[in-house]
Parts: sequence; structure tokens; C-alpha cells
Amino acid sequence: MEKAKIFITRKIPEVAIELLSKHFKVEIFPLDRPITKSELKRHIKDKTGVIPLLTDNITKEIMDSAPRLKIIANYAAGYNNIDITEATKRGIMVTNTPDVLTETTADLTWGMILGVARRIPEAENFLRKNRFKGWAPMLFLGSDVHHKILGIIGMGRIGKAVARRALGFGMKIIYYDKIRLSQKEEKEYSAEYRTLKYLLKNSDYITIHTPLTPETYHLIDEKELSMMKKTAFLINTARGPIVNEKALVKALKNNRIAGCALDVFEFEPRVSKEFLKIKNALLLPHIGSATLETRTNMALMCAQNIIAALIEKRIPPNLVNPQVIQKDEDIDRFRKF
Repeated sequence: MEKAKIFITRKIPEVAIELLSKHFKVEIFPLDRPITKSELKRHIKDKTGVIPLLTDNITKEIMDSAPRLKIIANYAAGYNNIDITEATKRGIMVTNTPDVLTETTADLTWGMILGVARRIPEAENFLRKNRFKGWAPMLFLGSDVHHKILGIIGMGRIGKAVARRALGFGMKIIYYDKIRLSQKEEKEYSAEYRTLKYLLKNSDYITIHTPLTPETYHLIDEKELSMMKKTAFLINTARGPIVNEKALVKALKNNRIAGCALDVFEFEPRVSKEFLKIKNALLLPHIGSATLETRTNMALMCAQNIIAALIEKRIPPNLVNPQVIQKDEDIDRFRKF
């Protein structure tokens, strides 16, 4: 019997490719760049499964070109790059990679908080240019992090992991989320629930960890930035369009806030040239989950989701559209855990 075909839109850690190759005929996009829409349509047309990146938009048009597609195993925790409604209509399972990148992204968030607060990139660049002439009392004065107020927007897995780390800095933690934590969890994280308005007005550091949805698009806009303290910093490791970049550039240029640290951008991979001119903007190329351990685990999770669905005929561990298997005949095909 001929093996089903799987397409991967970019090279991922080899261990996952080896695992998939035991069960499927695996094809990998050979170029080290994002795949174009036309290339994706051409490569996916005879595939049963696909592993896309968050930079690959899996739209109705793409699905139209893949009549055999049964599963989309997204190589990311978020899945706003996939038309979930359309996939569900077609009986296509969609999975993601939650949990595995939580701690790694929280680590980077803290690196960004410390980096922008203490002006670490600026100072390092200053030294590399051989401009360091000795200790000086006013050289690269930054802002303290310890015992300040940390405002967390989105208190999910990553938000909680960031909060745990904040306790070590003696910070006061406030958070905003559409779903409030239980009293037990609020006590565990020493976190106080507040409105978004209160959080914006009172936080020294505001870090974003909410998914991108129609409700969170431009959640931080000119009005919200105007509420922040002039000494406050904005950190975003979630999704770029949650922040209106034009408004953020304006706020930074007018010294409306103290600075920002961004790992994601509204029009990614394009980064506004205005950002590149701003010294108090720490900018990273979307490396929130970029450790060897985490990226390998993400790849393995994608492979395991596909194997579970197509080979073991059971519900994949990280199914994000369970509606796709709610028909009686579908449920009979799967063994629940």
C-alpha cells in the first residue's frame, strides 16, 4: 500500500522528519525562505497532511488546492494563520504545539524586559564601537525592574510563566484577561485582576501574552498608549497586530512612553524603518521559542499529532477544532485517551 504524503513548508529538526518518514512519504520545501502561495498550492495538491509555519497562511484558496488534506499540524502554539472555520467545514483536523514553548517564551520575555530596562543592547553596541572610556556616573542609566509593577495582558500559560519569574524580582503583579483566574491561582501568582484601563495607567512594565483574534487586533492603540506612564515599557512576544505599530512609533518618538521590546511585528517580516531609528526600541526577529530543545519538541509534537490522526486513528493530542470529529461516524473512527 502506498504511503500517504506529508508536506513540510520549511526544514525542521531532523528527529521529527525521521519519525514521520517511518509512516509517510515526506516532502520538505527545499529553500531556506518562506514559501510563496503559488508554491504552497503546487506542493500541497496531493498531500494528506501538512506542517506549516505561522508565516504560512492556510486559507480557503490553499485548501481548495489540496482535496486529500486531512490534517494541518501547525508548527506553532498560535494558529491565526489558518482558517479554522473552513478547515472544520472540510473535515480537516488542525493541531498546534501548546505548552512546549511556554517556559522558553517566558524566558525570552524576561530577557527583553531586562534588556530594554537596562539598555543592554545600546550599551553593548557602544562598547563594540570602542567608545567605552571607563566607568561614568551617568553612563547608560536605565530603569530598575525589581519591586516595580508588572502588568500582564493575557494570563494564559505564558502569562503565568512570566508572572512566576516576576516573583523573584519582588514585583507587584497585576493582570487583565477576558477570563479571570480562580482565587487559588491569583494567590499562587500573587496577581491582582484589574481592568485594562487600570493596568495601562499603573504598570511600569506591560507585557502582552494574548492570542491574536478580531477582539485583540490593535488592542493597544493610540488611546491605550496615551494612558501609560511616561516611564513605562511595552513588551510584545505574542502577535504583532495586537499593537498598532504606527501609534507605537509615534508614542516612542514623542517620548510618550519610555521604550518597547518587540519580538513580533504587525507586518512581519517587514519591520518599520522608523523602528530601526529608535534607540529605546529593542527589536528581535521572532525568536520567542528559538531554543534547540523547544524547536525540537515542537517538531516532534507536530509529527505525533499527524501519526495519531492518520496512523493510530485516534484524536490527535493537540486538536484545536474538536468540532471536526463530533459526527457519530467520525467519533467511531477515533479512540479517546
